[in-house]
Amino acid sequence: MHLLTILGIAVALAMDAFAVAIATGVSLKRVNIRQTFRLSWHFGLFQALMPILGWGLGTSVQSYMEAYAHWVAFVLLALVGSNMLKEAVLADENEEEVKPRKDSTKGMTLVMLSLATSIDALAVGLSMSMLRVSIITPAIIIGIVAGLFTIAGLHLGKRVAHLTWLSTWAEIVGGLVLWLIGLNILRENGVFSALF
Repeated sequence: MHLLTILGIAVALAMDAFAVAIATGVSLKRVNIRQTFRLSWHFGLFQALMPILGWGLGTSVQSYMEAYAHWVAFVLLALVGSNMLKEAVLADENEEEVKPRKDSTKGMTLVMLSLATSIDALAVGLSMSMLRVSIITPAIIIGIVAGLFTIAGLHLGKRVAHLTWLSTWAEIVGGLVLWLIGLNILRENGVFSALF
């Protein structure tokens, strides 16, 4: 898999973490080094581990699905992308639920947010296993990008509390990027050549 494709996937997956980090920064107003480290470390770690878990699950069913791997990858990426788009559109309606009321960089809240923001990466790992793509390098890149986006989002949220609409646009872009990557997988496997 090309490095730019991996970076595109990593950025798309990081949009949930970015959005949550912005909301956390807005809520906290003051962000210290410990909070920054905790949130970025956990979000990055979970984002790196979930594709590995998905890849492991995918390799166990790979022999059954080889003929349909590109379609499975497209459907999974499209579902994740669609979910991100849906969440972005509905974010304004549920704005009060999204904003944390306490320090979200501690305890079970941190673990739950880490899991929630990285669940999409599980599907991406499954897709990569179907396409017989090695997972270690993409997982490391996905984790690093998520950590960096978390740091940026946390500090952006603290500085510009009145611009929380940015997280909505970030999720929209992330969802569209996943759709485009899924369509590109179909193109690379010759699905569209039969149409033209």
